[in-house]
This record gives sequence, C-alpha cells and structure tokens, in this order.
Amino acid sequence: MEFILQIKVEKKFKMVKFLRRTWSRFSKLGRKRKSKQVWRRPTGRHNKIREKRKGYPAKLSIGYRGDKKDRWKIEGKNVIIVNNLADLEKIKKEDMIIIGKIGRKKKMDIAKIVKEKKLQVYNLNTEKFLDKWSKKKEVKTK
Repeated sequence: MEFILQIKVEKKFKMVKFLRRTWSRFSKLGRKRKSKQVWRRPTGRHNKIREKRKGYPAKLSIGYRGDKKDRWKIEGKNVIIVNNLADLEKIKKEDMIIIGKIGRKKKMDIAKIVKEKKLQVYNLNTEKFLDKWSKKKEVKTK
C-alpha cells in the first residue's frame, strides 16, 4: 500500500490594484489625483480590457479576493481604529492600532498610552511623534 502525502499549498495572492482604464491620460480621471483612480467597469465595443486581452490591465473578476481569515487584517493581526481614549481601553495586546483623524493634543495622549503599554501602531511612529511635539510644546511654553 502506498501512502499519498497530501500537502496543502498556501496561495500567495498577488494584490492587483484595479484602476480605471484611462486614468493616466486625463487629470479628471485620476492623473495626480489618487481619489479619482478608482475602478470603473470597462464598457465599449472594442474595449481590450473588457475582452480580457493579453498585455492589458487585469479586469476585476471573481478569484482576486483574499482568504476570509486574512481579510481586514494587517500582518495577521486584527485592525482597530482608535479615535479617543475610550477606544484604546478595548484593545488587546495582539491587535494592530490605526489612529484615526484626530487632533494633535488627543493624538499625543493616545501616543503616550501606547508607548507605556507597548502596543503596535500601524500609521504612527510614536517615539518620533512624541519627541517632535514635546520639544515644540516646551519651546512654546517658554
């Protein structure tokens, strides 16, 4: 009897950024304007992307989505957006923090607590931020 070894191969998903067809041609469609560089379904009789021709950008379709267990995660960690100090209390050690759009004063308070608890922040270098603004605060108070 032969034993067949079954190995589960993990797929490495290539993250494709799906952009509008002519985004690079016109400024109103996204040239130098990231917010306008969004996917629009290609229409048109002779559209090469719609026909999925070789050599043209990929068309958004089934099969590009990531695994369910890996969605909405950064480096395999759950992502939590923090907008105030109350949100910071709910965070566990294994979570990744993203600091929301808040003012400098509140951000400094959050950064101090994050530094004490040794939590990971994705979009802020806490030490650099605290050094920069504490020095400016000292100069302003003198």
